[in-house]
Amino acid sequence: MPELIWKGKAQVVNHHLEVPVRTLERRYDFNCPEGAESGNKIIHGDNLAALKALLPQYEGKVKCIYIDPPYNTGNESWVYNDNVKDPRILKWLGEVVGKEGEDLCRHDKWLCMMYPRLQLLKRLLAEDGVFLCSIDENEYHHLKLVLHEIFGRSGYAGSICWKTRNTDNRVKTNLSVDHEYILVYSKGAPIQGRLIDRSNFGNPDNDRRGPYVTDPLTGKATATERPNLHYELINQETGDIFQPDPSRGWITDRAGMKKLLSEEKVWWPPDPKTGKPRKKRFLFETSARMPVSTFWADTRGQTGADELDQIMGKRVFSFPKAVELLGKVLDIACDQNAIILDSFAGSGTTGHAVLKLNQQDGGNRKFILIEMMDYAETITAERVKRVINGYGEGSKAMAGTGGDFTFYSLGERVFDDEGNLNEALGVEKIREYVAWSERLPGAASVDHPYWIGEKDQTGYYFYYEPTRATVLNLDFLATLTLKTDAYLIYADTCLLDEEFMRRNKIRFKKIPRDISRF
Repeated sequence: MPELIWKGKAQVVNHHLEVPVRTLERRYDFNCPEGAESGNKIIHGDNLAALKALLPQYEGKVKCIYIDPPYNTGNESWVYNDNVKDPRILKWLGEVVGKEGEDLCRHDKWLCMMYPRLQLLKRLLAEDGVFLCSIDENEYHHLKLVLHEIFGRSGYAGSICWKTRNTDNRVKTNLSVDHEYILVYSKGAPIQGRLIDRSNFGNPDNDRRGPYVTDPLTGKATATERPNLHYELINQETGDIFQPDPSRGWITDRAGMKKLLSEEKVWWPPDPKTGKPRKKRFLFETSARMPVSTFWADTRGQTGADELDQIMGKRVFSFPKAVELLGKVLDIACDQNAIILDSFAGSGTTGHAVLKLNQQDGGNRKFILIEMMDYAETITAERVKRVINGYGEGSKAMAGTGGDFTFYSLGERVFDDEGNLNEALGVEKIREYVAWSERLPGAASVDHPYWIGEKDQTGYYFYYEPTRATVLNLDFLATLTLKTDAYLIYADTCLLDEEFMRRNKIRFKKIPRDISRF
């Protein structure tokens, strides 16, 4: 497979492994029950560090990732600020990326910025998840080659091309670029069956069976060819009588039509003079392999600024994506219980779309939004607050969607430069990190100071004290009053012999060496 080479690539290929693991500091909860932490997260901080901080809790669990990174058009003031400790890259740090003629390394910097983030996003994506990335012509081909490298060619599902605006009829002397792309990938498993286009399904008569589309009831034969397909069809409720198309007849004979009527699968037109009966086809009974078009000609992609203006009361953000576009993307890409991650959150359109979808279909989707800029609270979080509560006045008032979120910032590093546990983090945060690293479902209430949880009939203990070394010995084992089939114990040293540990199903992990670094 062809490989894209650029200046600085060798220094960033494994940079995601070197990024220090940090914790997330809970700042405040919005609309949550008292003391509860929301499943919806808004994180203020560099998304490279924030993605690494999410790994302990979310690795392999995110069903849908949508990102809208800088397009690198030269009109954006994004800053390459990754802490790559290499002299060939250090000179880039902190520089605002310029236009093509001003910054000959602009495309290299963009790829260096994207590569480690894409590596971490892949780790967070579930095996049956879907990754989507918005981009335009400027970096589309570079990005596609990089995504092929990271996700594998077999993970490529296709590129959605959507029309961003309607051009007028004036004569133009240059090509007018009126489209953008959404690249779609998985972790390598076939993606067919996971993308479902529900956009044409509706439920205007509140059918108890849910959304449906209607298909023609017309057949393919004349009365001479198939006389059994030509008969009167009567709406028993209104008495309206419908005749078949003389050249086609109905799609089935009387017995078949009787079955459709008994199953209440015939849709009757409100005005018999302007329509004919049609067959209801419900979303729940339709094959998951419904075609999703890769060309969206009617998407209202340019309404995002107007929407945000109405929510915020003034222009606060340039060129945000429209909620309609994001709603369609998320509705196609994931189910009603998915975790959805956007690590370039911007104005918070993804969070808005998730809340709106949940309001429409009663879903329980959860969002994680990451934004590094200072407006993470004043725009991103503020928008989500107003969407939850409702906004606008008079005829333009919009009811709130309901929902909640917890706002976080990046906390302390878990390990210092020497690889030791960072004591400034505090014992509880360290314990929480170790429990996450072991994928423990949550510590039950057990009366033991070093208990951190149980999984697969194994009790987990983190025997750590910042002021002294801890020893796994018989004295410590005597304190374990809860009996489990096996034990996994962290400590600084172990004085138990291997045969004793094997016989009693005890595993020892050394602090800090054996703590997962993600």
